[in-house]
Amino acid sequence: MGAAAHVGSFAVNTAVIRGVEAIPVTVEVSCSPGIPGYSLVGMADPIVMEARSRVRCAISACGFDNPRLHITINLAPAELRKTGTGFDLPIAVAILAASGQIPTAALEGCLFVGELALDGQVCPVRGSFAYALLAERTGLELVSSPEGLPDGGVSCASRALPYLGRLRQGMESLPAPTSGSAGERSSSPARRPDIDYADVCDQEVAKRAMVIAATGRHGLLMVGPPGAGKTMLARRLPTILPPLGEAERVESVLVHSVAGQPIDDVAGGMPPFRAPHHSVSLAGLVGGGKPVMPGEISMAHKGVLFLDELPEFASNVLQALRQPLEDRAVRLVRAEGRYRFPCDFMLVAAANPCPCGHLGDPGHPCTCAPARVESYQARMGGPLADRIDMRVDVARPASRKVIAGSSGLSSAQMAKMVGAGREFAALRQGGGSSDGPTGTFDRDALVAFEAMAGRLLMGGRSIARAARVARTIADIEHHDLVTRDDIVEACSYRGRSHG
Repeated sequence: MGAAAHVGSFAVNTAVIRGVEAIPVTVEVSCSPGIPGYSLVGMADPIVMEARSRVRCAISACGFDNPRLHITINLAPAELRKTGTGFDLPIAVAILAASGQIPTAALEGCLFVGELALDGQVCPVRGSFAYALLAERTGLELVSSPEGLPDGGVSCASRALPYLGRLRQGMESLPAPTSGSAGERSSSPARRPDIDYADVCDQEVAKRAMVIAATGRHGLLMVGPPGAGKTMLARRLPTILPPLGEAERVESVLVHSVAGQPIDDVAGGMPPFRAPHHSVSLAGLVGGGKPVMPGEISMAHKGVLFLDELPEFASNVLQALRQPLEDRAVRLVRAEGRYRFPCDFMLVAAANPCPCGHLGDPGHPCTCAPARVESYQARMGGPLADRIDMRVDVARPASRKVIAGSSGLSSAQMAKMVGAGREFAALRQGGGSSDGPTGTFDRDALVAFEAMAGRLLMGGRSIARAARVARTIADIEHHDLVTRDDIVEACSYRGRSHG
């Protein structure tokens, strides 16, 4: 019996992205007598249903025969919603195996994922890195497009169907791995952008706040008039952060891969920096949509989320940040199930003190009515502002210093301070030192803290956050115990007004 009339069945391994992980799926194909055509079952969405046309053309383009039989394709488990274009390749492979056109022995240890072009070439799909991690965990060899994986990442076949054509001619295995396993990540150092804090003139107080925020991974709100340099300060923050560690790189690359974003920078160790426009939707910032995708807060995982013009963001969007800031993860509940995305990020925000931007600016009178100023500042919301560890006023730089091109601390100097502070903290914590709210305060610091907390009307959360900032300042100064000066500086960042 010819290949076109071969009756049989076969199953291959594939997967579907759900949240930030790949869930195993089995593609089962049965070729039986009947009206020629494809029947696809297993809770497939419209994108998956379109695979039938792509697969038919790709099989013909690669020199195979489309079986003149009724082909039933089942995506198991049937109760799991299937979405994405990565099912094209496993469906085509299963059809060729079930129709007797290729040997099956070489297919059993493989995980097939990929979208097919009409000429049979395999195109990259969203979430390639998640598929690679699943293949590594299950002991399978990933057969997919090499694009979307750091440094090749895993063994991939960019022309899977032509390779299978060679199998038909007697080859016994798929092509040998072309690179290391998924566990062999790039060890190249993080690439720093061509920007430097030395470019920011007359903002040494704000730079000091940036060092503290970077050392302790504290949230920071900058308030100041237009043109003061708030955006410049925020965009240079990644230049003083240490490169991502091995586990942090994997987590960050995974989120970017699932979202379909470039992964080269985070794979090289650079902390991500996300700066969404203030018109971003709730789903765009927190995550959601259909299919459910990670939002900007998850894209900033292990990096920086910068919200410029904070009061211009929609109120419901800003308030949705409150729980992720506490939990370091966002949990979405949808009809088809629950999703969890990591979002351990540094929140950096910038705001004008009033709608015209000149409230408190000695060089420009404010033209806003008091009620309008109050309404503008209220957009940030008290509960969200209370969760931001530090607030700093950014004054307009002196004109003569800007014209002269004077500079203060550079990114290299600030990065050295951040690294030394984090190293001191690690050594201190390694020695069993308590990091409770006041576990490492000396007597004078406790007295000053109690007085300032009462004067500033701090609540429990504010007290805990001010204590964390004070401990970070002490680490930068290499103090075993938090001193009075450390707590005074920390409370000054809590006590600054919004405008």
